[in-house]
Amino acid sequence: MAREHDTVLRVSYPTERRARVIADALTPEVGEIDDARSATTVARDGDTVRVRVGADDLTALRAGINSWSRLIEVAEQLSE
Repeated sequence: MAREHDTVLRVSYPTERRARVIADALTPEVGEIDDARSATTVARDGDTVRVRVGADDLTALRAGINSWSRLIEVAEQLSE
């Protein structure tokens, strides 16, 4: 996923189980909202979920960050 611009959204949770639930909820979205200008990966390491958003331009990066931040928020709300 080599892109000109990228960022990592890293969120830690109180338990590994909660992080797994969040990561599992996000994973099906990878590839569904990406386009030719952006790509995303989701990974979990213990109690931390990492969402890496890469984009060819800053507008696509901003859109990706906004979309994935909202998806994380929804996954957190639904997992409570």
